[in-house]
Amino acid sequence: MAVKGTSLPTTLLDVFSTSSYDGYNHDDAVRKQALINKMHVVTMIIYSIAFVLGVMGNGLVIFITGFRMKRTVNTIWFLNLAVADFIFTFFLPFSVAYTALGFHWPFGRALCKINSALAFLNLYASVYLLMVISIDRCISVLHPVWAQNHRTPHLALLVALGVWVVAFALCSPNLYFRHTAPSPYNKNITNCYNNFDTAGEGATKEQKDRSENTNHRAMIISRFILGFLIPFTVIVCCYSAILAKVRRNQLARSGKPFKVIAAVIVAFFLCWLPYHIFSFLEMNRTPSLDTTLIVGLPLTASLAFINSCLNPILYVFMGQDFKEKLRRSLFSAFESAFSEEAASTVANTKSKSTDTDSQVF
Repeated sequence: MAVKGTSLPTTLLDVFSTSSYDGYNHDDAVRKQALINKMHVVTMIIYSIAFVLGVMGNGLVIFITGFRMKRTVNTIWFLNLAVADFIFTFFLPFSVAYTALGFHWPFGRALCKINSALAFLNLYASVYLLMVISIDRCISVLHPVWAQNHRTPHLALLVALGVWVVAFALCSPNLYFRHTAPSPYNKNITNCYNNFDTAGEGATKEQKDRSENTNHRAMIISRFILGFLIPFTVIVCCYSAILAKVRRNQLARSGKPFKVIAAVIVAFFLCWLPYHIFSFLEMNRTPSLDTTLIVGLPLTASLAFINSCLNPILYVFMGQDFKEKLRRSLFSAFESAFSEEAASTVANTKSKSTDTDSQVF
């Protein structure tokens, strides 16, 4: 690694905190630093927007689903999604301050670790909740009688708790690897960074470099497999099975709830896939990729941030008669996005006919 004392940026919270590379000529370094400074401004603006929209939107969803609506399986899923997004966006001002201060972290090592871990807690909790929702819908359609007898809010709460436990476990390496240390270029600046060196104090430089590279690659690859590839494979399989039954049996279906969760899943896919792609590019970084990464990493990280404030917007805009209900009240618009599916689930429990069973999605 050319950057002494800190690992190259590999998380959402330390995208290109430094551009220094051995062998850069002065003009090249100046040009890249100017580009990095521009990207800092762009990311601070995006982070701030994500904070405002995420805290307000997800806070409203938490209030509505947690305190103003009857507890159903559906509202439990969306409540937990909103909690995951709210916690993450609530801590975004620390990232804005870190960038605004020239990547100086004055908040201590504990918050450095927590701030990074929350980004990936949000990633894992969100994608596994979406996976659970997909499995829930698939079971409801393929095994409606079992779903009528066992699909309860109590079971949904236990499953949601399990998702949070798994998410905490998967994001825990970020707590371990995240550190603070004086910048190698300015001792008055404290960096919050990933220290992938686990070789120990007496290790040689070659051993330290090998340790950093191995741990770095392990984090990127495991994050992609566990936080993207596996859950999305399950999601695609579930919805493929649902659509196959719909077409085979020519079932009627309630289109709005299906469209809401489909929009949430597509938004998550589009927001997070670019980040994973650029993480792999950064893992194999070469000087020829610098300009691409300087622009692409902050933008894809910001896009992943934006995902945390999209869901409340999707719930409202995908709801039935949005404009009319929004004129009546914002609460009514949000309630419509959740209650219609809850109503179809209630209807499903009153009849075991195939046509009624199809209404759960």
